[in-house]
Amino acid sequence: MTALEEVRACHAAVWQALGTVRDPELDEPLTDLGFVARCAVDGGRAAVELRLPTYFCAPNFAFLMVADAYDAVSAVPGVTSVEVRLVDHFAAEAINRGVAARAGFVASFAGEAVNELDELRATFVRKAVLAGTDRVCRALRRSGVDGDRLARMTLGEVPASPDRERLRARRRELGLPCGDGDPLLVDPETGEAVPPSDAARHLGFARLTRAGQEANSGVCRGMLRVRYPHIGEQEGAR
Repeated sequence: MTALEEVRACHAAVWQALGTVRDPELDEPLTDLGFVARCAVDGGRAAVELRLPTYFCAPNFAFLMVADAYDAVSAVPGVTSVEVRLVDHFAAEAINRGVAARAGFVASFAGEAVNELDELRATFVRKAVLAGTDRVCRALRRSGVDGDRLARMTLGEVPASPDRERLRARRRELGLPCGDGDPLLVDPETGEAVPPSDAARHLGFARLTRAGQEANSGVCRGMLRVRYPHIGEQEGAR
């Protein structure tokens, strides 16, 4: 492999790693959302810039994305140094400094933050489990599966699909049952099977959660394109 081919391969691997980093609220990859403004690799040095839909996006969400991007890129074989910077954000300086120092959220916002972000992250993964449940169950309902059957199905009885595996992955993140023999409908807090008598209420809540998540995603995408009118050209030139 030539030096140029090695750089291209490393760049592709870094981009792929960024694709594993999700907006915690929207449960979508930063690369799909257009949040990666720049991704450059020079030798083993990787430099990434992230942008968000507004100047005042919540700093806790922003911190999670910058920190997760740093961790993901750092794990790419061949990468020897990493710089991940948030741009055009009111808390960018504190976030960038804190992530680079591996200081954590509380230390990065001394006197302002009192808790780290583990519980916030878990809260949004639980919402992702609910939204994912709705996506899987909507497809099943369209195929003729009734509500009573849904309440008794296992994950393994759901036809294989990206949505099923996405749901399985989110449940795994929380330590919830995610094997083929485990119930399709589980409480995202406890992991316990949802009783058939509560299935309709659970599915209604899952539907509302998914609708809210997708609505927020549409708003964020639209705001990002208003803020950065040339975003399509930049993505095409990557």
